Amino acid sequence: MIWLMLLTLAVVFVAGFRVLTSDSRRAVKRLSERLAIAPVMIESIMDQMGKAASAEFLTLLARPDETALQHGAQTLLIWQVFIIDGGDENLLGWHRVLQRARLASPLSDARIRLAFSLLREMEPEMEEMKAFQQRYNAFFRERSGQLRLVAANDTD
Repeated sequence: MIWLMLLTLAVVFVAGFRVLTSDSRRAVKRLSERLAIAPVMIESIMDQMGKAASAEFLTLLARPDETALQHGAQTLLIWQVFIIDGGDENLLGWHRVLQRARLASPLSDARIRLAFSLLREMEPEMEEMKAFQQRYNAFFRERSGQLRLVAANDTD
């Protein structure tokens, strides 16, 4: 009889946990599937953000529009390339991830401000983020120019 009560308690706990976290899991899954990356990468940024900023990030990702996905993806890009590893190989790799997901675009001032507010627990410097924005946008323009050049050569 006791084992039946324990089993019932365990089932209720698991079901309750799944119901309570379903929105956040769905939002993380949506972005991770679109970027074709492991959900743990998105969960790790959320752990670093802190509770309040993580909730804001989840709210952003839960929105159904494409812009929300792009904001989330570029916040992840900023975290991966600006905070974690600023190397050129990492920048190129994340740019390719965004290109495959069709979410690659220049970093706007609004997206830098959004990332700055979401990453506030890590205390990034706005001047350094602006410098990163210029570096990424120059890289993006260079890559876009190369792609246009290749496409023009293919049509000849």
